[in-house]
Amino acid sequence: MSKQKLELTWIGKEKRPQLEPRILLEDPARSYHAKQRFSDADIFDNRLIFGDNLLALKALEQEFAGKVKCVFIDPPYNTGSAFTHYDDGVEHSIWLGLIRDRLELLRALISEEGSIWITIDDAEGHYLKVICDEIFGRLNFLGTVTWQKTTSIHNNATAFSSATDLVLVYAKEITKFTMGRAPRSDRNASDYSNVDDDPRGAWASSPLHVSLTSGQRGKQYAMTGKSSGLFPIISPHGEEILPPKGRAWAYSIESIQLFEKQGLIWWGKDGRNQPRLKRFIQENKEGVVPGTLWLSEDVGHNQEAKAENANLLPELATLFSTPKPERLLKRVLELATNPGDLVLDSFAGSGTTGAVAHKMGRRWIMVELGDHCHTHIIPRLKKVIDGQDPGGVTEATGWKGGGGFRYYSLAPSLIVNDRWGNPVINPEYNPAQLSEALCKLEAFTYAPSETRWWQHGHSSERDFIVVTTQNLSADQLQALADEVGEEQSLLVCCAAYHGVTAAKAADRWPNLTLKKIPKMVLSRCEWGHDDYSLNVANLPMAQEEPVVAPAAKATRVKKQAAPQPGLFGDAGEEF
Repeated sequence: MSKQKLELTWIGKEKRPQLEPRILLEDPARSYHAKQRFSDADIFDNRLIFGDNLLALKALEQEFAGKVKCVFIDPPYNTGSAFTHYDDGVEHSIWLGLIRDRLELLRALISEEGSIWITIDDAEGHYLKVICDEIFGRLNFLGTVTWQKTTSIHNNATAFSSATDLVLVYAKEITKFTMGRAPRSDRNASDYSNVDDDPRGAWASSPLHVSLTSGQRGKQYAMTGKSSGLFPIISPHGEEILPPKGRAWAYSIESIQLFEKQGLIWWGKDGRNQPRLKRFIQENKEGVVPGTLWLSEDVGHNQEAKAENANLLPELATLFSTPKPERLLKRVLELATNPGDLVLDSFAGSGTTGAVAHKMGRRWIMVELGDHCHTHIIPRLKKVIDGQDPGGVTEATGWKGGGGFRYYSLAPSLIVNDRWGNPVINPEYNPAQLSEALCKLEAFTYAPSETRWWQHGHSSERDFIVVTTQNLSADQLQALADEVGEEQSLLVCCAAYHGVTAAKAADRWPNLTLKKIPKMVLSRCEWGHDDYSLNVANLPMAQEEPVVAPAAKATRVKKQAAPQPGLFGDAGEEF
């Protein structure tokens, strides 16, 4: 049997960026927390990250791999329309590559019990489904939700007036994922009645039989012509009742007899109908299995979301044209998470995911590159935290305010070229930031010791890293080896070392591993690449039409208040 798999191909699919794992720099002036604690469940360590979302996901990978319970993303749809906050018309194959790169990183961040929910429309939705099959596995596909995004007809549409979007849903590992329950609608509640005055209350019934030809039962029947579900049941009038043609009883004779004793079999008012199983509403208080059609009356629509934003931020001259309503996000988080779980949205837009997650007691991380991170998201979150957001799902969640978030930006590239074109450490990095960056590149956890100056991070209980821009002598290395001791090991990242060759150093100090910076990392990444965004203005141009791209805005790194000490007690070099 062939082991070939189906896949979607496109120009440039084999190309993958060598992403630099940037460090994140908090700006306390933009971080925001409630002035008082409202409850013990208040969450203050949420993260709002300003920067390219592909680089941001790479920056999060080391700390948050396998820890995110739910990813909700609303990526640019690639419809060719020009939106206020996104250039949404990305050439088809480039869009596929850019979204693929992000999905691969997102999968690494999702926990084994987690899931991803992606809104999309018909322009790319079916291609996105195939990409997701490759990345998450077809067996982990949970379903496609059709969401009614608008209730109006657009008469300027060429063929159809689009009224729905798709939500693709995948589990990280379907055997470990548990779907929540959707709230019971009034229409669903009306299905329950109590025509026989059962003291257990209102009930609805379901067939007692299933298909004879599908699933394992169908395989058994096809092979043997027999089925364990083909037997007669005695009706209240003493008649032998068989399942309808092509059907079989869903339960064993023993189970059905038990149901009869428990008064769970309904034969109709005259006792002559096909038997059905009674299910009581009081036993299903948690809700119902969610369907794949989400009507605007249940989860909101774009116009509702626009009104929410306009009422919350009346001072803004422009709002998003297609924001997602808070009720839609509430439904997703009810199905995919529990209080305290971590939610991630790397296309934050107007900040709906974080706002709803905050009100529902979930931890959250949002990433946004556009200026609306500052003009829309931060003002919105401040009002949520201060309890000044009366709209959306505030009343439904009982939200009163509290908690907070930390604002981060991506550090600039670690490696830059000096005026002679030589690669050097970015002079905007202070010693502490350099240590943290090299820890991330070398897969160490950045954790400077307060008592041991040579412990800037660790990969295990006995393996450590130290970073310095000094040129180390043999005497300094000997002193360092003596202090580390034979039972521990240390990666020494330094500008240079002298008085000994690399081969002799390995023999002389087996507990030390020496690496020179920046040489040790030059081949690792695409240094200086700051923007991988889904923005048509940043796409590579065709060879026959070369265009000089505008210079990227410089991002300055804020100096930390207390620079990290250098080796042997010196203050370290400012470089």
